[in-house]
Amino acid sequence: MASLTPVHFFSHGSTMMLGEQSDSADYWKRCGDEALAHEIKGIVMMGAHWDCLGSKIEVAMNPSPGKSPVAYVHASKYADYKLNPDLKTGKRCIEMLKAEGFNCSGNSTFDWIHDTYLILIRMFPSGCPPTTIVSANARFDPHFHLKIGSALRPLRKEGYLLIGTGGAVHNLYRNIWWPMLKYRDNFAQPTPPGDWALEFRQSVEDVITKNGGGPGLRRGLTRLMKHPNFRDAHGTDDHYMAACFVAGAAGDEEDMGSKGKLAAETWELTNMCNSQFTVGEWHSKTKNTVLA
Repeated sequence: MASLTPVHFFSHGSTMMLGEQSDSADYWKRCGDEALAHEIKGIVMMGAHWDCLGSKIEVAMNPSPGKSPVAYVHASKYADYKLNPDLKTGKRCIEMLKAEGFNCSGNSTFDWIHDTYLILIRMFPSGCPPTTIVSANARFDPHFHLKIGSALRPLRKEGYLLIGTGGAVHNLYRNIWWPMLKYRDNFAQPTPPGDWALEFRQSVEDVITKNGGGPGLRRGLTRLMKHPNFRDAHGTDDHYMAACFVAGAAGDEEDMGSKGKLAAETWELTNMCNSQFTVGEWHSKTKNTVLA
């Protein structure tokens, strides 16, 4: 049986996570180094800032995508980074999703947004690997997004790395913004996080680390949308869909026994918790020298 690549649920946080060093940024880099060492074929990502109306989902098929501007980060951090859209894998993802009944098509004009390229720059500063981005759907049905991850899960057996980039606790309405706006300090904690943020953050950790991979992960992460603190932790549902995508990608019965770990965490803006999770691990021996 072919070994499965791990799956990452990353909390990308504010735009300043691209410009400021953090434990999360260090972990993203380690994950990128491991992926290169194992000669991944490419990246397949679902972010939080692109969703489609009705029943539709799309796959990014722009051969030369631009980047949306990033607030509070100097352009030198991202402007010259060359994106690497994987149109061949994008076409294949469309076919796989259609085969599972999704109303899916390509988008040849989509420009990439910081929720995805922030992570890619941090993981692969020396160059972007072939990458495919899949949209979310604006109805924000957790089971719908779980099924997207499940439909694309077979790519893990072929050496593709699946990543959901959203947020564990991500409610812009409840953040404390003045330290960043006045002092450009996104890591300031003038007060402790709210109890609601701490409680929901703990619930996400418990679901992922106590279940690991398998159907329990799917049940747990989708059920968290009924958590009494969910609406405080997520003022909108968009940043949680990446978690549901990851649950689908790592939640098959074949994934049972795979460990889920909280590998890094960075608090921003008092109440935004950027937890970095990985489900599964690399099994094959390192093939390449890790790029610096």
